[in-house]
Amino acid sequence: MDATFALEVFDKAPYITVSFTKPDGSPYGVPLSLVRTDEKTFWFHGAMEGLKMDCIASCPTVALSAVTRCSPTVGPKDNSFTLEYKSAMAVGKAELVTDKQEKVKALKAICQRFLPHHMAAFEDALAESLDVTAIVKITLTEPPTGKRKQYDRHGEEMKWGRME
Repeated sequence: MDATFALEVFDKAPYITVSFTKPDGSPYGVPLSLVRTDEKTFWFHGAMEGLKMDCIASCPTVALSAVTRCSPTVGPKDNSFTLEYKSAMAVGKAELVTDKQEKVKALKAICQRFLPHHMAAFEDALAESLDVTAIVKITLTEPPTGKRKQYDRHGEEMKWGRME
């Protein structure tokens, strides 16, 4: 599936797994609450220190993956056990944001995605936490890709990018 499909999966996923490389070269993947603000830019927040920050300092290249609409099913034509799903993957560079205006912009986008009905409390929360909250910007280095397995209303598997 194309980049538009993949970005839609990322936008609908409740969390996105971000895979880092630890300073010792071993992998480290963690599900995070990311928000996307354009075709290439994702943001997340966290502690100022810790393994994620160590990973970014050591190797800023990260991989993103997400799955939505994942449900076991029986193939409508052949009764096979299968899974319908939508998934997306992307690769990017992560960087710690130090500019206060950029941090505020990112935190506002994160809050608008996950707590849109509580934006009245945003300014108070920001005053309390801005200086002790890390913001990480992930810029995609190549277009994201997606995959899916889905059946149409006639029980035919929709392949090769067919949409309905």
